Formats: sequence, structure tokens, C-alpha cells
Amino acid sequence: MGNYRRDYRKPVGAVGAELMKLPEANWHRRKSLKAIVNALGGAGKVRYVGGAVRDTLLELPVNDVDLATALKPDEVMARLQKAGIKVIPTGIDHGTVTAVTDDGPIEITTLRKDVSTDGRRATVVFSDNWKEDAARRDFTINALSADPETLEIFDYFGGLEDLEKRRVRFIGSAEARIAEDHLRIMRYFRFLARFGQDAVDDGTYAACKAAAASLQLLSRERVADELIKLLSVDDPRFAIGKMLDAETFRHIFGEIDGDTAGLLNELIEREQAYGIAPSAIRRLITLLPKDADKAAEIVTGLKFSKKMRRAVVDRLPPFRSSRAKSRDGNDRKVSRLRSTRTEAIMDTDLIPALAYHRGADAARDIALLFAPDEELAACLAKLEGWKKPVFPLKGGDLIAMGLKPGPIVAQTLAKVENAWIEEGFPGAERVSELAKTAVRRT
Repeated sequence: MGNYRRDYRKPVGAVGAELMKLPEANWHRRKSLKAIVNALGGAGKVRYVGGAVRDTLLELPVNDVDLATALKPDEVMARLQKAGIKVIPTGIDHGTVTAVTDDGPIEITTLRKDVSTDGRRATVVFSDNWKEDAARRDFTINALSADPETLEIFDYFGGLEDLEKRRVRFIGSAEARIAEDHLRIMRYFRFLARFGQDAVDDGTYAACKAAAASLQLLSRERVADELIKLLSVDDPRFAIGKMLDAETFRHIFGEIDGDTAGLLNELIEREQAYGIAPSAIRRLITLLPKDADKAAEIVTGLKFSKKMRRAVVDRLPPFRSSRAKSRDGNDRKVSRLRSTRTEAIMDTDLIPALAYHRGADAARDIALLFAPDEELAACLAKLEGWKKPVFPLKGGDLIAMGLKPGPIVAQTLAKVENAWIEEGFPGAERVSELAKTAVRRT
């Protein structure tokens, strides 16, 4: 995890925190970040907090940098505006404002402490105590902070040791932290996927397993958001396996098929073998029931956006989905596949039709999920450089061929289009022949 231990020193003074140096990183040198730090008073007034500190120690890329300060939000706003820095009161009632910079948004949050919690949200008051603020965070590895000028790191709860051991552990009592916000169960498994596969803390895992039913008390949107973040991790198989062992998904989906772990494992092996980037939607399919209509109901119940629900339905295999039938129209090739009720017949011939109806990305994902091993490479090759062909026929063309205006025009047009797809998207001359044949038969 890097060489950070070279600068390690023991607890310092009255603070009682272990102190070390944060390694130099490119993000420290951002002029916009330095301008914000200077506007807020520099050393002692503001610190880097959370993920930027953790990920720098792990030599991981840092995208977002968050700051904390003892200054009240109104004063933060005033100081930044005086320095000519655009600032937005994004969550000012909770102590957070956002500085808008050329390097992206930077959140600055006033130190806080909880005065009450109900399992879903906390009531807070502002504080000037760094340790109190760190104690609000969920895991020890997220409670690290660093002085932006000296780069000294403050660790109040053993986060450095946990980071070194790749261990995800709640600050204080796991049961108490989960009771404060039940979503921390989902966050635990997400952080386990990213950082905790080397040393599972038995007490933390047991507490999450025991409290899994409390996930039902949360809004479906919050649970769904965390699930998507978890599935977006490079390799979530270990964490998903622990969730299955803890029966966590029973409180998210209501039901889950038995071979989920095997399906997810095979999918990720395929992603890695073909160099395909992770996709949370693609991976979600492996967790959903085999019955596509039940799967769609679960996604709807989780309050996914309309766009995401559509993406899930598009990736359900046609032979499992009555909802997909309307998406695929009356395509004969897809219909024949659907009638077999078996994915074993999912082969290269189907891929262009699926790409035409659902898009190349969805067709690729269906291949990754359901194509037999011996067909997968050919299925993916069919999609390289895919561009949706334009159907070169309109209703007016059929009328010009002698078809009477009316509903029959749209019906005949659909038949010709399906025949065109069946033949592999031939050119206009062949489409004209197909159209004339269809008109004669009406």
C-alpha cells in the first residue's frame, strides 16, 4: 500500500492522535485548492478529510477533495467570496458549502457532532473539536485528516493500522453506528469490496449480519444508490459473497436465485478476459430473479430512475421477458429464441437483431451474461464498430406499390422490417423486393 510507514511517529501532545506525513501527490498542488486553504486561514484552520487522505495513502487516484474547518458556514462563504472564489450553499444547514473551481467542486464542511439519530438521519450541531467531528464518520479508515500545509496526518481511532491491514472497522461500537444510520450496512460491504478483503473484522461483519433486516426501514432510493456503487467496484465478488452468506439481499430484493455467486463470478471473469469495463447494470442482472417480470418489479420497487429501469429490461434475455417483447417488436428471430425458453440457443445470429432493437451496449451485455463460452468471442466480434442500419422503406413507398392507406400499411411495414433484419440488413434493392412480395400477399 505504499511506503507511508517511513514517516510514522507516535501520539503527539494533547491531541492524542498518531501523526505522520501524507505523501506528496499531484492534487496537493492544485492552485484552486491552495487558494481555498489560504482564504480559510491556512494551517490549523482547515484540513483535508476522508477519502482523499485514505486513497493517497493507498496510492490510489484521488478525484474529489473534501475539506473540514472549525469556521461556521456563513464565515466560510464570506471568506471565499472575499477571495473571489465562487461558492454555493449546497447544504449550508448541515454545514456544507461547495467551492466551484477550475479543478472541479470542492466541499467544505464545518466540524459537527451528532445530538440525535433515528437510523436514517442525524441532527447535528456545529463544533470546534476535530476528534468529535472524526467520531461522526463511519469507518476508522475514513476518519483520517491531514493539515494541508504541513501534511501531518491525524488518526484518532486507529485508521492507519486498519488501512495497513486492509480491514474495514466501525468507529466504536458497530451496533451503535449501524443504529445511527442503517445504510452503513450497505456502505460496509462497499468498502469491504474496495479495501477489506485481506482481514474481515468478525465483530463488524456479525453486527451487519444481525442488523440486515433494518435495511427495510430505509428509502429504496438510498439502498439502490449504495447497491449500484458496490457493483461498480472493480471486483465486488468477495463482498457480494459475504452479503449472500448474511442473507442481506433478502431484505433488499425479497428473493434471490441460488446461483447468484456463480453467475457473478463467471461474468466478472468474462469482463476481465475481454478487457471490458465493469458495469453495475450488467452485474445487477446476475443478482435478480431468473423470471424477468419479477426482476423488473424488483428494479421498479427499488425506485431506480426510468432510464435505469429501461437499461435493466434491455439487458434481460428475450426468452425470459414478456416486457422485452414490446421492445423487440415482432422480430421473428428474437421470437423464435424466446419460444425456446433456453439461453443455450443464444448465438451470434441473434446479436445483430438485439443490437438493432436494444442498442449495441445492451446486446454486448446480454452476450457477456448469457452466450455460451464457444459463442462469446464471435458475439462480441459482431458488435465491433456496430452502427445501427437505417431501414430504407417508408409507408409511402408501400402505398406507391399499390397498398391501400390504413392500419395495414404499418402492419406490412413491420413485416418487411422484420424480414430485413432476418436477412441481415440487406440493401435497398432487396428491401424493395421484400416489400413487393409483402404487398402482393396482403
